[in-house]
Amino acid sequence: MADQDREKKFPFTKRRLAALAEADDGKRVYFSDTGSEGLFLCVSKSGKTFYLYRWFQGRPVRVPLGKFPTMSVEEARKACLALVAKMSAGTDVQAARQAARHEQTIKGLWTYWQADARQRGVKTLTEDERRYKRFLTAWANRRLSAVHKADVQALFANTTAENGIYSANRLLALVKSMFHKAADMGFTGADPTAGVKKHQEEKRDRFLHSDELAGFFKALFAEPNASLRDLLLLALLTGARKSNVMAMRWDEIDFATGLWRIPKTKSGKPVVVPLVPAAVAVLQQRREAANGSPWVFASSRSKAGHITEVKSAWKRIRDAAKLVDCRPHDLRRSLASYMAIGGVSLPTIGAMLGHSQPSTTAIYARLSTDPDRLAAENATTAMFAAGGASVGPAGMVIDVEAEEAADNGKSQ
Repeated sequence: MADQDREKKFPFTKRRLAALAEADDGKRVYFSDTGSEGLFLCVSKSGKTFYLYRWFQGRPVRVPLGKFPTMSVEEARKACLALVAKMSAGTDVQAARQAARHEQTIKGLWTYWQADARQRGVKTLTEDERRYKRFLTAWANRRLSAVHKADVQALFANTTAENGIYSANRLLALVKSMFHKAADMGFTGADPTAGVKKHQEEKRDRFLHSDELAGFFKALFAEPNASLRDLLLLALLTGARKSNVMAMRWDEIDFATGLWRIPKTKSGKPVVVPLVPAAVAVLQQRREAANGSPWVFASSRSKAGHITEVKSAWKRIRDAAKLVDCRPHDLRRSLASYMAIGGVSLPTIGAMLGHSQPSTTAIYARLSTDPDRLAAENATTAMFAAGGASVGPAGMVIDVEAEEAADNGKSQ
């Protein structure tokens, strides 16, 4: 204690501490509890504060525990005893407290992760920014060590219930990625996402079926917002991702050759998309009204300069067409599905969609049935011919002569 501070010893009780008055000279007065090693009470103008005061590794350590009477005597003794045990085990509790005071928050970690992701060119950054704003801003001021596995599990469960397994999985992946970067900021605590398992996902294979197309086109052409109508139509006609169609630029389109060169896709590589006549017609109409904008789907409401959302139009079209469980991304899958049904090879479909891995295109293999059907037909024809049988509109028919010859052979 400082020389100007005065110290007195007695067993702490609530009544005795409440009776202590502020020192007349305004100095701090320290009282030591004879019932607990290292527990002190400092009386000053700011009130009465419990402290742990003890020597550690050759130097004095003083750690504030709490204010009296908000913290009771028993609570102060328990807190003091716990810290003394840690110090006896070699922990510098004062340094740990100072580190906790300067520990990063979730907001600070997000800012660091966001900048790093932007520098690395993370393709899902825009979606991750939306996820952070929607799900994690409530944690913004939390210290990293205050986020526990139970918190992550609760967030994961709530997101699953309200937004589905895919949204929950993507959010868990974001939180996990953020905490993997926390070590770079000096965080040495446990990863709260460890042991939280994501949901098993099935590859989505939804596309517009033949009996849904008439209703879809009727609702699409009735859409009052021409830009959103054209955007969704081009998404179907090109099979491109919604984000690429929204960011389509006039300098990416070669009308002479009917090609659209997407400079950067999800795979990180450019993709050249052939434009069918219907897509060219839509683009030519839009070019006439472009007004000098570099964007095919310009928007003055967006910071990006182009349309960034189609939810409102899609809901109108989906409801009018009575489509069940159908999303804008299913338009891309629809083009690929009808290509597969038409017998187009999987490598060609993969090139059209800009897939970097053949396994991504494999989902359409089951739709490409013509070669399999032809092979099966040839095989069954051969079997029926050998057996003198056939199956047609009249039902199953057996060749009579062949049957009689077989019976004669048995009787002989």
